[in-house]
Amino acid sequence: MTSYEYQALDELKKWQQEMLKGPSFTNKLAKRVQDKINGYIPEKVHNAITAAIKQLFKGVLFGAELLNQRTRHEGTLEQREGAVQAKIDFYRKTAAAEGGITGAGGILLGLVDFPVLMGLKVKLLFELAAVYGYEVKDYKERLYILHIFQLAFCSQETRKQVYLQMENWDEKAALLPDDINELDWRKFQQEYRDYLDLAKMAQLIPVIGAPIGAVVNYRLIIKLGKTAMNAYRMRLLPKRLNTNT
Repeated sequence: MTSYEYQALDELKKWQQEMLKGPSFTNKLAKRVQDKINGYIPEKVHNAITAAIKQLFKGVLFGAELLNQRTRHEGTLEQREGAVQAKIDFYRKTAAAEGGITGAGGILLGLVDFPVLMGLKVKLLFELAAVYGYEVKDYKERLYILHIFQLAFCSQETRKQVYLQMENWDEKAALLPDDINELDWRKFQQEYRDYLDLAKMAQLIPVIGAPIGAVVNYRLIIKLGKTAMNAYRMRLLPKRLNTNT
């Protein structure tokens, strides 16, 4: 292994420890606050978010427009992650600009932000998968993308469970159902909504929503990018270790 790969492995181990931590008192308190805020949000807002997320799931599994990524078969991990960082930088700047514009318009434009931001996130994940050398036309690779998405934006109570589902993915993928109807996506949808409600609802307030929208979108893309990088390192680095033993 190269020095870069050893550094990436060290970062991966720290990230894995973080994924296995239980919820803190602060996390539990934030969840209670979040539940209270949800009670004040108009039902039409909840419905709009739910509909957008359902469409996202359908797009991830069946959207042909996302499947035309050129899978990268060459390059070291360092070279691949140089390209990965460039893509994350591009998408976080794009998301920040979009969040600032929609946040300035208050609740109506704020509602537009949810599906647009989700689209940017999903497109980023498909592009990162291809850079790491994974074929996104493979249905089970798309399931892995959804797991990355959920891991990035689920509660700490759920995070450990999702992470453990992703460990040894290449072995587990062979046992996964090929029929989407056998999978329960309701939890994906609810966890994502709960995660974003606390971070994003202030964006729906006119005027002050602009800076809030820009900053929140920027940070959400960074969080997603970090999660994706470590999720793919978790599959690639053990193989590199095995070739050096």
